[in-house]
Amino acid sequence: MVQRVATPPPQALADVRGNGKAAVARALTHVEERADDPATVALLDEAWANQTAHIIGLTGPPGVGKSTLIDAMITRYRKDGRSVAVVAVDPSSRRTGGALLGDRTRFYNRAEDDDVFVRSLASRGALGGLTQLAFPSITLLAALYDHVLVETVGVGQSEAAVSGVAETVVLCVQPGSGDSLQFMKAGIMEIPDIAVVTKADTGRAARQALSDLAGALSLGAGNDAPIPQLAVSATANIGIEDLIGALATHERDTVQPSRTTARATRADAWVREQVEARFGAQGWAMTSERINTRASGRSPFTQARSALGRLTISIEP
Repeated sequence: MVQRVATPPPQALADVRGNGKAAVARALTHVEERADDPATVALLDEAWANQTAHIIGLTGPPGVGKSTLIDAMITRYRKDGRSVAVVAVDPSSRRTGGALLGDRTRFYNRAEDDDVFVRSLASRGALGGLTQLAFPSITLLAALYDHVLVETVGVGQSEAAVSGVAETVVLCVQPGSGDSLQFMKAGIMEIPDIAVVTKADTGRAARQALSDLAGALSLGAGNDAPIPQLAVSATANIGIEDLIGALATHERDTVQPSRTTARATRADAWVREQVEARFGAQGWAMTSERINTRASGRSPFTQARSALGRLTISIEP
C-alpha cells in the first residue's frame, strides 16, 4: 500500500503567485482542508493585506446562463490583459460532499492560460449556495488575480449570502421565465448592483423581460441609485461591452470609496459565522466584543483562529 505524502503548505503568497495554477490549486486545497494550520492562516493573512481584485458575484436561477456569461466575461477581460479567477459554487453530491458539476464541464479552452483559474466549491447544503470556505478561498484569489467572479448555485431568499463575499452583485434573469415577479416577492430585488436579462437574442421575449425587470426593480426597497439594467447574450456577443463597462463604473464610483470599510464588515460577519457554527450564539456572545477587523488591524483569519482557540479552552471539556 502506497502511503500518501501530504504536500507542505506554501510559505508565502509569492510562492503561490510564482508557480502557476498548480500552486494556486494546492494552496486552495490547504485552505479548504487545513484552515486552522498556522501556515495556512499566515498565507491568508498575507492575502488579506494584498487584495487587489474586483470581486463580482453572479446569481440567478439554474439554466439562466451564468456560466456562459462568465465565459464571455473571461474572454473580454483577457483581451485587456486582465487575469481572472472563477469560484463556481456547485450543488453537492450527497454521497461524497463534493461538487457535482465541476469546472471542466463548464469552462473550456482555458487550461493553457495561466491567467485564468477556475475552482468549483461544493455548496454542502449551505443556504444561498455559499459555503464557509468561499470567503477565505476568494480572499486568496483576490490577492492573485485582477478579477474574481463568484457564481452561485441558484437564487432564493437566502441568496443574499452572495453579498457577504462579493463587492458587485449581478442578478441574471432570462426571458419568459417569470423570474422578475418571483424575485420581487422574495425580496431579491434589494440585492443586485447590476441586473441583466440573458439570451437577449430572443428578441421580443427579451425586451419584455427587460421591461418586467425594470418594473420589479422600481419596487425594490433600499436602492440608493438606479440599478443598471442590461440585455446580454453571451453566444451572440450582445451587451457584453455594456456589462463590462457597468462593472467598471460600479467599482470606481461605489466599491472603491468604501472598500476598506466594506471588506472589514464582511470579514467580521465571516468570523461570526465561524464562531457560531462551532459554539453557537453563546460562543459569539462570549467573544464578539473582541472582533473588529478594521479597528484591530488583524486579519479575520487570525481573529477567527484566536477566538476559536479561546472558546475551545473555555467551553469544551
